[in-house]
Amino acid sequence: MLVILTALFVTALLCPLLFRVLKRNAFYVVAAVPAVGFIWLLTQLPVVLAADNSLANGAPNAPPSLKIEWISGLNIGLNFRMDSLSATILLLILGVGALVLFYCARYFKNDDPQIGGFAAKMVAFAGAMTGLVTADDVIIMFIFWEITSVLSYLLIGFNQALISARRSAMTALIVTTLGGLIMLAGILMIGSEAGSYQLSEILASADRLVSLGAYTDVAIALIIVGAISKSALVPFHFWLPGAMAAPTPVSAYLHAAAMVKAGVYLIARLAPGFSETNLWVPMTVGIGVLTMLIGGFRALKQHDLKLILAFGTVSQLGFIIAIFGFGTPEAAFAALAMTLAHGLFKATLFLSVGIIDHNTGTRDIRKLSGLRRAMPILSVTAGIAAASMAGVPLTFGFVAKEAIYESALHLEHGWGIVALIGLVLGAGLTMGYSLRFFFGAFGVKKHSVPYLTCKAPTLIFLAPLLLLSAMTLALGLYPQLVEPLMIHWSAAQGGPGKMHLLAFAGLNPALGLSAISISLGLAFYWIRRRTDTGAAPRRMIISAEDIYRMSLNGLDMVAIWITGRTQRGSLSFYLGVILGVVLVVPLGIALTVSTPWPDLWVIADHPAQLLIGALIIAGAVVSVIAPKRFMAVLMVSVTGYGMVAIFALQGHPTWR
Repeated sequence: MLVILTALFVTALLCPLLFRVLKRNAFYVVAAVPAVGFIWLLTQLPVVLAADNSLANGAPNAPPSLKIEWISGLNIGLNFRMDSLSATILLLILGVGALVLFYCARYFKNDDPQIGGFAAKMVAFAGAMTGLVTADDVIIMFIFWEITSVLSYLLIGFNQALISARRSAMTALIVTTLGGLIMLAGILMIGSEAGSYQLSEILASADRLVSLGAYTDVAIALIIVGAISKSALVPFHFWLPGAMAAPTPVSAYLHAAAMVKAGVYLIARLAPGFSETNLWVPMTVGIGVLTMLIGGFRALKQHDLKLILAFGTVSQLGFIIAIFGFGTPEAAFAALAMTLAHGLFKATLFLSVGIIDHNTGTRDIRKLSGLRRAMPILSVTAGIAAASMAGVPLTFGFVAKEAIYESALHLEHGWGIVALIGLVLGAGLTMGYSLRFFFGAFGVKKHSVPYLTCKAPTLIFLAPLLLLSAMTLALGLYPQLVEPLMIHWSAAQGGPGKMHLLAFAGLNPALGLSAISISLGLAFYWIRRRTDTGAAPRRMIISAEDIYRMSLNGLDMVAIWITGRTQRGSLSFYLGVILGVVLVVPLGIALTVSTPWPDLWVIADHPAQLLIGALIIAGAVVSVIAPKRFMAVLMVSVTGYGMVAIFALQGHPTWR
């Protein structure tokens, strides 16, 4: 693991040099690094699965791990550990990452500015995500978490000439960083109470932590806030559609396979131990189902292909987190399968939009027409991905959705029926906006001129999409290829191991729910098509983004008000405030906290200290009342030199 991490970050440092020599063809070289990591990961899967199997059978668990002592005094170490959950997410991070970088070699031009820096940030992002999902220390995980936020800001704002890109990048940074800081508070609360910041040890002591009641409830709620802000769930969902200002490869990687999966990963990791806390299910399942419905509804109203996919991503992230939130082995099995399926089909669809935009100059479905005949191979690959997103049979999305329905039907939790109804409605909306995406991109419009003469993409440009769509079909027909990952993750949590991924499980209630959701989706699409006037979607009376903007404006106004009343240009006023705080705070603590008086008073350890102390006090007093600033600065210097003299005579202070 350390070799892969090091290779990714070293490659990021070398990117500017590589691109100076090879131009855009350097993307092929850069793509080879995560590709080699992906191959290495495949070789490690038997070891990972054997370790999870031993844990499920009560034997000592020995997954691939690495421990390097770092800050021993705080019990923080560079600890990494890989199990079936980490391995599944890593398949997306490294596999999709390699294909997206390969795709970039034809998406960008040789004369595009700063493509070397772009590649460096993409590879560094892959490294940060690799560290995040394998870290066994929550502090290290948080560091990687924040690195992804910073790199996301830089990638979304890559086109610095667009004010929309800069604004969207700042929004994403503020929202995800705020969520991360809130999460840090929860992490510190949990780690301090558990006596360790090692993730595996925290989960091992989860029963004791849950028994603490309100303390753990608050800590876990804070962590969930960080997770849902990263994965763009309500009320933080607005940053993801805005992030579509980024180049399409960024959307295909960060917003399909990598960054947005960080929150999903954290919920999946903590669910086995903390799903019994009082706020867990309402926050994960409740917010997840609500997000799925809101995102699906908003996706149906869009005319921009990327925005359809963006709101669809918001919807399906809510879908996945809602299932993980139940914390049962069956739910974990199904949700992990959907996580993998989502990364495959959504990356394919974003890359498809990149080709359409690249070759036609538009993403507006009101203008696109006849692309099916102009780009037949692209229409097939995008059609397969859209079918998987909609949950159509013979695709991996259908297999994963069936598993989710099956797990939801066996939920004994009171939220189960609410979740099941929401999932069926959400899946119907997914079917509706999948049809809107495909026919909007490749259908023939009556009042639009067909794009019959636009340039068809080359096979090398299409290669990543062909591989992803082929994998979607292969896993739809033979889901047993990845089923062991889901089985072992479920079994490691004490699951019965009775669930399986099946291309066709027979005539059962889950299939009936799929039929209902598909029927609903057809109805939603037909209604939207009949009522679509082509006008821009009407804004809500007040949205989450409006609240965010008003909060920032309010903060600016408060800052201006405070600055106007504190920054007066008077040095005596500034020093008076500083000294006032220095006096009031300790005095307030002394008066409110019961502290015994010291038994031994020592005025000075050396006669010279009396003189120096008197000079420091005199300098401090004169600096406040000095009529001229130069005199005040000199007196402040006297206090500084006095402190130096005290240290020279006494030495540094020590704890006793």
